Amino acid sequence: MAIIATAGNSTSFKPAPVGVHQGICVDVVDMGILEVTYAGQTKKQHKVRLVWQIEETMEDGKPYIVQKRYTLSLNEKATLRKELESWRGRPFTDDELHNGGFDVETVIGANCLLNVMQVQKNGETYANVTAVMPVKKGMSKLSVRDYVRAKDRTDANGRDDEPLSADDIPF
Repeated sequence: MAIIATAGNSTSFKPAPVGVHQGICVDVVDMGILEVTYAGQTKKQHKVRLVWQIEETMEDGKPYIVQKRYTLSLNEKATLRKELESWRGRPFTDDELHNGGFDVETVIGANCLLNVMQVQKNGETYANVTAVMPVKKGMSKLSVRDYVRAKDRTDANGRDDEPLSADDIPF
């Protein structure tokens, strides 16, 4: 039986709606060291991706997923640090910054408010997280719904969802 690949219909993807939404962090994905070009300079940086479900649901009843990529750094200028401090409602202690560090995976399961904006790029509309804030006191908490962390997923052949090696590619 043939397995046919096509370019697909890109109009089927619907980005999360604009606005402030209650969300829950469902995953922190270690993307490893990536080559990044910014302001004409290319350098290697350790990146992570935070993934949230929001309370708004799509037509099929599943919650929208939004995500944001960060440099894995708690430097005072780092976006990850600024947004984690905003989310926590307090700055990091010296001990967290310099001695023990901060385990980013501890935010999995934590609720927050997310400001989502839509942007156009190459004719497509994307939902971008522009701010992460703590939930208001007294708000009911969201629970994770039907989500498997990237590190726990398996492919169609039952293998772990890990990058392919040269030995896995038959051509």
